[in-house]
Amino acid sequence: MEEYGKILIIAMPVFLALIVFEKLYGIYKKNDTAPLIDSVSSINSGITNSVKDVLGLSVTFLSYEWLVSKIALQHLEANVLSYFIAFFVIDFYGYWSHRLAHQINFLWNKHAIHHSSEEFNLACALRQPIASLVNLFTFLLIPAALLGVPASVIAITLPLHLFLQFWYHTKHIKKLGFLEHIIVTPSHHRVHHAINPEYLDKNHSQIFIFWDKIFGTFQKELDEVPPVFGITRPAETWNPIKINFQHLILLVKDAWRAENWKDKFTIWFKPTGWRPENFEVKYPVKKIENIYEFEKYGIHNSKKLIWWSVVQMLITLLFVSYLFDNVAKIGLPAIFVYGFYIFVSIYSAAELMDKSKDAVYWEAFRFVLLVSIITYYGDWFQLNQIISVGSYILISYAFISLLISVYFVTIDFKIFQNQFVKP
Repeated sequence: MEEYGKILIIAMPVFLALIVFEKLYGIYKKNDTAPLIDSVSSINSGITNSVKDVLGLSVTFLSYEWLVSKIALQHLEANVLSYFIAFFVIDFYGYWSHRLAHQINFLWNKHAIHHSSEEFNLACALRQPIASLVNLFTFLLIPAALLGVPASVIAITLPLHLFLQFWYHTKHIKKLGFLEHIIVTPSHHRVHHAINPEYLDKNHSQIFIFWDKIFGTFQKELDEVPPVFGITRPAETWNPIKINFQHLILLVKDAWRAENWKDKFTIWFKPTGWRPENFEVKYPVKKIENIYEFEKYGIHNSKKLIWWSVVQMLITLLFVSYLFDNVAKIGLPAIFVYGFYIFVSIYSAAELMDKSKDAVYWEAFRFVLLVSIITYYGDWFQLNQIISVGSYILISYAFISLLISVYFVTIDFKIFQNQFVKP
């Protein structure tokens, strides 16, 4: 946990700088592909995922370390060859775990968050799941285990492989010539994120595009078919925690409502989106029928709400950075208390972004939670050792944040409603 937190301390400002650069470049080119509120939601999603990972909130039934200890035919050293093998095998593993997430109903729940943005930009790359609490696909790393690639090499290569998937989430980079035949490019990945019928469930590769060509899931970007982004059952919320469990909640409801016991069981393993017969009529769920004629979610917002959402996101990043930099010092079980506070903060901020009146209650709960933590520990996880008045600063911030939330719910949202909602 501590090592991964240190890696993220370095990665976060790099990703944030690139997101800002893309935003400024889009404004300069008069083609802004990154609305601020959408980007804030994406970054908040990335925060929840990274906190989950640092806290170790996932279970691996079959660990790679155990696998390599049992079936390795030889044992490689941590050298260039072992890293090359690891990278190649992880990419194969990534293709199949990614493809299955698109094709099996219960697996789609952990991946829907990544596709939930109706934009396509670098920030949406950070929409990663917190719902992936169980790793089912370690067996796909068997080739590396057979060759004796050390577990330490896999541990280092996995996050590197993930970070290398960041750059191609952009509309500003067009086709890249001969590279289109070798690696996943922005053009390939635009196809993957599109909901056009021509593009659905294509281009699952993560680094090397040839997996799609080998296994029959490749589709090039067509000039005459501009990609439309999102998911066919739109999320209609900026709240990454809600999005992470929307599909699962629907599956649970449908399994409960199904009269046929076969349907109750098989719904989990059916193709993504499958529902029992007549359920679309009996229990309708909003679905985009005409992908070229629908209004994107949350496009009308006051500038005050947008910029306050940005401020809240940046402050949350400070909280997260402190956690990642002090995991060992904070220790167990306090890091889980800290992590819970981060999740509550993001939920509260997202409720405000969604213009929900419940935002005030969540913000009040967050204020009480912060004060309770400081009262119980006598400090904000040893922050006073760095800044003597740290606890007072945080309590003041939380109180001001609550007052601002009250302002938005009681005043700003009403002004918005009068301006944008037709009588």
